[in-house]
Amino acid sequence: MNTPVTSSAEAPAKPQADARSSYKVFRPISTRWMDNDVYGHVNNVVYYSWFDTAVNATLIEQGVLDIHAGATIGLVVETQCFYFSPLAFPQTIEAGIRVAKLGTSSVRYEVGLFAQGQDLSAARGHFVHVYVDRATRRPVPLPNPLKTFLETLT
Repeated sequence: MNTPVTSSAEAPAKPQADARSSYKVFRPISTRWMDNDVYGHVNNVVYYSWFDTAVNATLIEQGVLDIHAGATIGLVVETQCFYFSPLAFPQTIEAGIRVAKLGTSSVRYEVGLFAQGQDLSAARGHFVHVYVDRATRRPVPLPNPLKTFLETLT
């Protein structure tokens, strides 16, 4: 008699939208006419630009990232996005930011994109920055001011 083979591993959980309350800080982003694609909603590639804009603008405003003269810069080494509901021009997007993992030289940022005033994210994703020396492009420990600020987002 043949015994059916079963697996104890479960299928991965289907990604779900996040609640606004699960993010630490928010940044408004205005959609642009050119963000829409022929299907009438924001094209998927624009979401990645919003992730980058939200995180880097926040770091610059906090004085912990100098994109022009800083000795340390962040390079993106991983990124992912899950889409739950469409966003379109004209609409204001609110990007929620949190830090999921803070390493010695790397940070995993998680970003939720919300239609203005909505409680559930229309999309959510992450990217990982590895902080490197601007000249050598070799990983370096997070500068203390940056690390201190990022700890507030965990």
